[in-house]
Amino acid sequence: MAKKSNDGALEWHSPKAPPLRVAGLAWFAAEGVYRRLPLRPKRALPAAVDGLANHPAGAQIGFQSDSAYVSVRVKLAGPADMDHMPATGQCGFDAYVGPPGDQRYFRTARYDHKEAAYECSLFEVSEPALRNFTLNFPLYQGVEEVSVGLDAGARVLPPPPFALDRPVVAYGTSITQGGCAARPGMAWTNILSRRLNVEFINLGFSGSGRGEPEVIATIAEIPTPACFIVDYEANAGGTEPLKRTFPGLLGILRDAHPKVPILVISALPGSTERIVPGPREARLERREFLSGTIGDLRRRGDRLLFFQDGGELLGEDFEECTVDGAHPTDLGFMRIANGLTPVVRGILGL
Repeated sequence: MAKKSNDGALEWHSPKAPPLRVAGLAWFAAEGVYRRLPLRPKRALPAAVDGLANHPAGAQIGFQSDSAYVSVRVKLAGPADMDHMPATGQCGFDAYVGPPGDQRYFRTARYDHKEAAYECSLFEVSEPALRNFTLNFPLYQGVEEVSVGLDAGARVLPPPPFALDRPVVAYGTSITQGGCAARPGMAWTNILSRRLNVEFINLGFSGSGRGEPEVIATIAEIPTPACFIVDYEANAGGTEPLKRTFPGLLGILRDAHPKVPILVISALPGSTERIVPGPREARLERREFLSGTIGDLRRRGDRLLFFQDGGELLGEDFEECTVDGAHPTDLGFMRIANGLTPVVRGILGL
């Protein structure tokens, strides 16, 4: 069990106040809540999406400090309750330390998972030195309050700037949200964020990334995205519903952001494809529709549309990359990130 605190000799800092920085939440600066969509959207959102928006997947606290201890004090919206995802990923914070582009994992919050509040140490060393910290928010539970505990009198500075002043916006399914990573830093959006030193806004909605126009129009309100990544096929409901929603989804994003790159990812393979032919055939049919649509629009002149075959991301032993045949383990998320890193880096020109 991780140590609770430094014998009480900590000063507690709110992420809502400088020099700490909250990244990954597009409406945080205006509303001050750990939520992924606006509290009062202009359009009524599906109830499931509205609820899942309270899970701050992809959000990060960044700062620099010479504190020898870093702790978090957290009040969750509820206790851990998932049967196929570790509570450390659903409800925990984890800590990365080091310079931009080369941050390394240090520790995950471990606590009594029957509780909805905890205090836990994420970093302890014997020698103070100025270090750069990123603390990743829980993936599948609301965070009502969080404070960061540092040594009394320690220096606290803003984190280094991101490599871009615009975020990458990822829309999609439970896999985009981070199910079922063992800890928050292993969601593929967080892996890419620290590799590229770019802010990622994670708008994956578990079971609910269905491409509804009101959701996409809300996402399109984000003012200055560097890129959109769209990975919603697995929630679209099949080939015919995908054909109905995908053109409109692209149209809404493109009308709002004519010069922003859009990367579309087709679905990952599921474990049943080894034995049952139907799922694979259906997935390949949907893949061909997505790639064909993107190819046609590119030929018509939209050269800022890109396609990535999700079937290539997990490798030949794809079934070994999941916890339940569909949702990735940390191995699966690392392979997704490895496949996407050169693609996204190239699109962003990094």
